[in-house]
Amino acid sequence: MHYLITAGPTREPIDEVRFISNRSSGRLGAALAAHAAKCGHRVTLLLGPGAMSPPQQPGLTVLPFTSTADLQALLGAHFPACEVLVMAAAVADYTPKQRIAGKTERGKGLTLELVPTPDLVAGLAAVKREGQLVVAFALEDPAHLERRALEKMRRKGVDAIVANPLVTMDADTIEPTFFTAGGERFSPGAMTKADFAPWLLERVDALG
Repeated sequence: MHYLITAGPTREPIDEVRFISNRSSGRLGAALAAHAAKCGHRVTLLLGPGAMSPPQQPGLTVLPFTSTADLQALLGAHFPACEVLVMAAAVADYTPKQRIAGKTERGKGLTLELVPTPDLVAGLAAVKREGQLVVAFALEDPAHLERRALEKMRRKGVDAIVANPLVTMDADTIEPTFFTAGGERFSPGAMTKADFAPWLLERVDALG
């Protein structure tokens, strides 16, 4: 099986030096990619800036991206050939409307006009072929986690979604809830991201 996995943050450029980003470490996506390759799957990992790549191993290809636009281009090139997309990257919701040439001088006021980035996973789910699986992630306030995750799953048209509380970002552990479009719900409790990788891939295999 060919897995396409995204991991890490995007960086949306403000000028030649500064950018908008988030605290995603990419550790979860990297762990998923490493385990899938270890299990004999062919894996393409799209890895964001600053995220640590998993060790090289047979069947694993790592391709870097920086911005949402970069990631969109790579997804467009590699999504058609995969059986499963696991969209674990933390894609920015907004990007500066215009990139400033050079470096903005320190001390001067700066006003940015932000525009929404495209919903990459929804766009891919809309064109997936029969038998192709799309798994999304949702990072939410615990008080609204289940409701918002289910809303996102329906709105984006994905096959399953992994919902995590906000503290998951840049942490060593994860306490996920896995929802499927068929109405299933799995909550394994807190675990390390390395331990979560085989658990999630078992759930994904069951969807196929």
